[in-house]
Amino acid sequence: MHLPWCVRKCPYCDFNSHVAGAALPQAAYIDALLRDLEADLPLVWGRPVISVFLGGGTPSLFEPDAIDRLLSELRARLPVLAGAEITLEANPGTLDTARLAGFREAGVNRLSLGVQSFDDACLKALGRIHDAAAARRAVQVARACGFERLNLDLMFGLPGQDVDQALRDLDTALAAEPGHLSWYQLTLEPNTVFYSHPPPLPAPERMEAIYEAGLARLAAAGYSRYEVSAYARPGHGCQHNVNYWQFGDYLGIGAGAHGKLTLPDGIVRLAKYRQPATYMARARTGQAVAERRRLDHDERVFEFLLNALRLVDGFTWRQFGERTGASLGAVRPRLQEAARQGLVTVDAHGARATFRGFALLDSVLECFLPTSVDA
Repeated sequence: MHLPWCVRKCPYCDFNSHVAGAALPQAAYIDALLRDLEADLPLVWGRPVISVFLGGGTPSLFEPDAIDRLLSELRARLPVLAGAEITLEANPGTLDTARLAGFREAGVNRLSLGVQSFDDACLKALGRIHDAAAARRAVQVARACGFERLNLDLMFGLPGQDVDQALRDLDTALAAEPGHLSWYQLTLEPNTVFYSHPPPLPAPERMEAIYEAGLARLAAAGYSRYEVSAYARPGHGCQHNVNYWQFGDYLGIGAGAHGKLTLPDGIVRLAKYRQPATYMARARTGQAVAERRRLDHDERVFEFLLNALRLVDGFTWRQFGERTGASLGAVRPRLQEAARQGLVTVDAHGARATFRGFALLDSVLECFLPTSVDA
């Protein structure tokens, strides 16, 4: 469920996010989300909900009462499993004790804090609205409010960052003992300020030194890497994201949200209108879908691999067949070639990227672009 507003647009952000005006249309937007959900219900009758992810934008701009209403109305419409993972993304600059306690009481049981850095100079360079003290405080208050499942988003390779600075950031995050860490490199995405006006990023050799030292720090602290940029202590992996990476089904509700569903006529992708005002107007009449597309054979294979090869455990041949409906012959020659290059490991059970393959994942995936996949 996508809540697309932020206090300010970060210069590196290419998400569908919009600067919040003086008055956020919280009630009207929740109404739109619920109408959007109702229109999609016939696609998922009888299916239980194993996870809910409130992403953004900055969902923590919404009042706890609005989040409570949204989750309560969701439960009234779909069977949300007891103990389902319910995540809310939050910016440390928008939080206080009452707000976090309200989110927890509303049923949010997993908090994802967009810390990005614990260094004030780096945070300023990234255009974040919070400082390091606010980030530390948010972690402490989240713990006090009962959030046992906590993720910290942390970037490395920031403008002007050296190895010691990056590792201090990581050490500070590890000292907070979150169950989950998303640790990833800053990239310059098209249609962002940083892409048009690139900041001075660390040289490749410095980036490699940060990466290798950081992996050692994470492993020593007891965090297992289970996806390219996801690290968790036992029992703290993100169930919602694992479902994405295993090419599972999900509803996408909200402005610009994307969904993927396995239906009688095949695997279908749904995209909702991006602009909040347009989305809200369309959702009110049950017509929030901007695009509905059925994946063909090659697209199914590529999208499965695009996701599954991000996982350390890769995928099994059974998963491949069940999720794509394709035969193994569709990918075996490409996988064998990637294996010869040392990018993937292939055995009787399935396939997974090697350590080198993770570092060159884009190159691995190029082998399986739809125009390259054998029919």
